Amino acid sequence: MTLPRTDSTSGAASGDASAAPRTTPAADPPGFGRGVASDELFQVETRGIDPIPDDERHGSAKDVFWLWFGSNLSFTFVINGTLAVMFGLSFWAAIAVVVVTGLSFFAVGALGLAGVRTGTATLVISRAAFGVHGNFPAGLLNWVVGIGYTILNTVVGTFALEGLFAKLGWAGGDLARVVALAITLSLTFAVAMWGHATVQAAERWMAYVLGIGFGLLILFVVPGLETGAAPETSNSFHAISLAVLVLVAGPISYLPMPSDYTRYLPRDTSLRSITLWGAAGGMLSSVLLGVVGVAAATQADMTDPVAGVADLVPNWFEALFLLLVVGGSITNSILTLYSSSLNLQVLGIPWSRSKGILVSTACILVGSLWALFNGNFTDNLTSFLSVLVVVFAPWGGVFIADTLMRRCRYDADGLHDLRGGAYRYRGGFHPAGMIALAAGIVFACLTAESALWTGALVETFDGDFTLLGAVVSGGLYWLLARREPQFAER
Repeated sequence: MTLPRTDSTSGAASGDASAAPRTTPAADPPGFGRGVASDELFQVETRGIDPIPDDERHGSAKDVFWLWFGSNLSFTFVINGTLAVMFGLSFWAAIAVVVVTGLSFFAVGALGLAGVRTGTATLVISRAAFGVHGNFPAGLLNWVVGIGYTILNTVVGTFALEGLFAKLGWAGGDLARVVALAITLSLTFAVAMWGHATVQAAERWMAYVLGIGFGLLILFVVPGLETGAAPETSNSFHAISLAVLVLVAGPISYLPMPSDYTRYLPRDTSLRSITLWGAAGGMLSSVLLGVVGVAAATQADMTDPVAGVADLVPNWFEALFLLLVVGGSITNSILTLYSSSLNLQVLGIPWSRSKGILVSTACILVGSLWALFNGNFTDNLTSFLSVLVVVFAPWGGVFIADTLMRRCRYDADGLHDLRGGAYRYRGGFHPAGMIALAAGIVFACLTAESALWTGALVETFDGDFTLLGAVVSGGLYWLLARREPQFAER
């Protein structure tokens, strides 16, 4: 399906675009198409959330495959598969949950279409659902949770690199841990700072290397799996609901960012190709690594997931395995860190994308230091994933409903007009979007079960129904907004 051309992709209103000046397209860089001076490999990207002009667009939908495949070659998905077994699921029940939740990457892939049509970031496009000012609280929450997810991946990589130091003979205690954090975060920061072109290239290159490495890990771990049910296996609905929550948290966390990585694609890129390539990339890596986690949990003590998996591989592969964990955490963190800088611009903070990267990195550093030296990692992980879904699922429900109702057609100029335009609604707030989001979050809080709190309805439903916050918010948004002029005409 070929996309129709939209009416406008002109520049953003003052105070909302990247603080960096626009540049005149230079000579064609190799492999990037024509006129992409603001998006060159190993050059700091000069664009922020301002719309990407047609003469700077380049690439193809296949780039989306490598982006989502590479970024999800993360050990976090192995941990999530492990948790499914630890919650009480049998091998085959856990595998079923891994595969079914992987299908959520179809939503991630499809949401990239709006970036092609508008040339801007996802959290700018969501102004259509919440209003140019009503989008602010959702944007702030998304930034906070996005920083939290980057901290999670950074901590996983830091632990693995610290383990590699010990294997090489340096058991440096706290100093080794701090050095490991500095290396992990510095590599993440460098790629994200360069910007979109370097992020895309790094994800592709790392996908080749990590794909081979994790392929070997699969060969070492999966053949030794034990499919028989352990004595403590229950396969209860309660256990299934917890496993679904943990495994779907990753894809849900991406909902506010697909357009960040499709906004440079040519305007005639098709919906089908973006959806299928994006879904294929995310599903392939996340499902395969989830299966590794499930298989490992049937064979070893996974209280410490990195150490547990390391016990299942040959001695010669242990150092390479730890490097895989570090590399996977970096590729995943690059995406969330890059998007966080665009998010700050969406909030109206008059910083360039580069300055936003610096501020977000400082927050990640502080949060990582706290996580590394305080508390139990598994408890912190499950608690954070619960909070993540409480925020992102209802937000995603409203945004997806709005996208479907509009058939992904937007007034590109209106998205950047903070003083008027199509998305100002009532004083900059869209009542339908705000009410639906609030209702979804309240429902999610009441049905969430985590180390932080247990919702009042958890016992009644005998499970964690946080994910249904998306259904509540999306359905309510449709009921409230369907008679509004912009939808009634469709």
